[in-house]
Amino acid sequence: MKIAEVESQMQKTIEATQRSFNTIRTGRANSSLLDRVMVEYYGSPTALKSLASINTPDASTIAIQPFDRKSINLIEKAISLSDIGLTPSNDGSTIRLNIPPLTSERRKEFVKTAGKLAEEGRVAIRNIRRDAVDAIRKQEKSGEVAEDEARDLQDKVQKLTDKSIAKIDQLLAEKEKDITTV
Repeated sequence: MKIAEVESQMQKTIEATQRSFNTIRTGRANSSLLDRVMVEYYGSPTALKSLASINTPDASTIAIQPFDRKSINLIEKAISLSDIGLTPSNDGSTIRLNIPPLTSERRKEFVKTAGKLAEEGRVAIRNIRRDAVDAIRKQEKSGEVAEDEARDLQDKVQKLTDKSIAKIDQLLAEKEKDITTV
């Protein structure tokens, strides 16, 4: 078992958790809210960001400018059906999403959602650790690695695990601060 592989897998998990956090609303306009929106375009689901330019002209508005004007109604429908909870307004060439200020109740819900996403990330990190430790033990049993070396490798994997979980906790704290800041 290579430590670099384990570190790479853990880093990818941290990045995936960060992307999940980006999809949670904070009360400010952020184009990453639309990352999961898929548009039924010519019979196949297509990511919104590949069909339109998305920008934030101010702190409470997201503007979506389709590359193909004929797709504007499809994009509007996809946003309405998505789980982001925003109502699009269409002026014929641009779709605007107004981000309403969050209520304290809604903020608490988003903090809980962020906590769940963070826990999923921690579990994924722990699963990577478990797999790595199992692989090291198998190598030790088969004689590929000495007992001392196996213990050192397991310690390194544990240190990587602790560091990765601390990073996820740090990202969670930042996201919670973003959500609760009015």
